[in-house]
Amino acid sequence: MTKSSPEPRHALTLRDVSEASGVSEMTVSRVLRNRGDVSAATREKVLEAARTLGYVPNKIAGALASQRVTLVGVVIPSLSNMVFPEVMTGISEVLDGTGLQPVVGVTNYLPDREESVIYEMLSWRPSGMIVAGLEHSPAARAMLAQAGIPIVEIMDIDGDPVDHAVGISHHRAGREMAEAIIAAGYKRIAFLGTQMPNDFRAKKRLEGFEQALAKAGLTLVDREFYSGGSALLKGREMTAAVLSRTPDVDFLYYSNDMIGAGGLLYCLAQGLDVPNRIGLAGFNGVELLDGLPRKLATMDACRTEIGRKAAEIIAGKASQGAKVELFPTLQTGDTIRVR
Repeated sequence: MTKSSPEPRHALTLRDVSEASGVSEMTVSRVLRNRGDVSAATREKVLEAARTLGYVPNKIAGALASQRVTLVGVVIPSLSNMVFPEVMTGISEVLDGTGLQPVVGVTNYLPDREESVIYEMLSWRPSGMIVAGLEHSPAARAMLAQAGIPIVEIMDIDGDPVDHAVGISHHRAGREMAEAIIAAGYKRIAFLGTQMPNDFRAKKRLEGFEQALAKAGLTLVDREFYSGGSALLKGREMTAAVLSRTPDVDFLYYSNDMIGAGGLLYCLAQGLDVPNRIGLAGFNGVELLDGLPRKLATMDACRTEIGRKAAEIIAGKASQGAKVELFPTLQTGDTIRVR
């Protein structure tokens, strides 16, 4: 269900920070430009007021100071994850020819890093911002809320957006995958995930997955988490660890296709009967992995379409509600048995 678009917001000014901190606008300007003789106590008071308000100083000087540049900030957690290049493809296709240019910042799934990237991007007064995810630090959320430009949070709609959100319900995705696994007769199920606990979307899929298991009277028999990035080798290592610990597990659900592919290769190398002895599933629908000996069960996360719709909102090409939900397709592949 979509909500009507919120009222336009206005960017904060030096006066707002001046009133909040109780010092003059000139002093605020000196502190934020790191110039002039200002006491440590006053400096801290101004910086705290700016942080609380979500104020970002304007780096566009002189005659340009009252204008927006034609940049669109895009904040994503990773470039090594094949998901986000496809999102960028969708964004670029729509912005091409509009005069707007996407500029990318990478957060490495770190909240502090995201806050820094958002701060730097907003300081150049872009025409809009596209940010992966709905979870941000209080300071990052305040900056986005006070930016006075279109903000589109992407990949997820399970939460309250600052302005607009375009994505899928990861809770629903997890539930639907669990229901398919249960319907196929698997009962000893384990979960394997990377970038835990900072990949909030994977966490939501796991929550939905466990809710569906509980409804069927089942619980996960094992779980393996890894805080680093996704890789075939890491999928093999995590799978080996789970099967060594819990040899009677009959299904492995991975937080993404890359580690799922590594797990599939490991199982086949061990001579395990996939999908009859053990089933596997990932998430994202990465086409690059179609050449595997077996097609991994997965869900298409609608990546390119998410990028397109987000860019349409930024470019004013679409009148969208606060939330735009897309619906991924479950692909059982060759790694979930047919009953």
